[in-house]
Amino acid sequence: MWNIVVIALNTFRENLRDKILYNLLLFAIFLIGGSVVLGKLSIMEHDKIMTDAGLAAINMVGVVIAIFVGIGLVSKEIERRTIYTIIARPIRRFDFLFGKYLGLMTTLAVNIAIMLLVYLAVLWFNHIPLHASLLQAVQLMFVEMLIVTATALCFSTFSTPSLSAMFTVGLYVVGHLISDLRGIAEKIDNDVIKTVVTALYYICPNLEMLNIKGQAAAGVSVMLSYQAIATAYGLFYSGFLLAIACLVFERRDF
Repeated sequence: MWNIVVIALNTFRENLRDKILYNLLLFAIFLIGGSVVLGKLSIMEHDKIMTDAGLAAINMVGVVIAIFVGIGLVSKEIERRTIYTIIARPIRRFDFLFGKYLGLMTTLAVNIAIMLLVYLAVLWFNHIPLHASLLQAVQLMFVEMLIVTATALCFSTFSTPSLSAMFTVGLYVVGHLISDLRGIAEKIDNDVIKTVVTALYYICPNLEMLNIKGQAAAGVSVMLSYQAIATAYGLFYSGFLLAIACLVFERRDF
């Protein structure tokens, strides 16, 4: 357990030293500020547009960090050859992976907290009502990032960084289109393609389940039971991906 904590803290410090995180954070704050301009340009639904644009900015930057920093958690150690030093010590590979994962999730949590504070301040300054639904939306965004980070980490254990990024982005896109896959599968005549599409429907994560930005922008809260089920689903799927990553990483020869 102590090994996991040490690796997580070290990963967190490394991420803080990475200038790309500061650039992305500044970009997110810029986008949140830009939502004010978008809101003022719109004649109708001024508040809704500002609220929705700010949530989208937080989500976009969080996902970018999860994907492109997530795929580097393992690949950077391999490129630097520090992985040989780490596995030569009495540290389990599971501890290494899980510590890296927790370190990045801590970094994401800090970044999201900063973006959320800026976002709420912008809304308050523009006299836009603050609803509990906004916190619900951001919380489920973080759950989505748990899945995306676990996906990036899983792919990076057996693939190159470029392919891992492509696979993770592809799975992210499919995850948001998952509700359409069943309808598409029912309309396909070819049995092979139909089987593949149906398999994707059951295997890929349902990320749209975690997307309540539209309701939050309208000030509509979801039921706490739904939020709890969606959170449990995200934690289960993340754990499943981490388990696969650990199995692959255990069998990888360095």
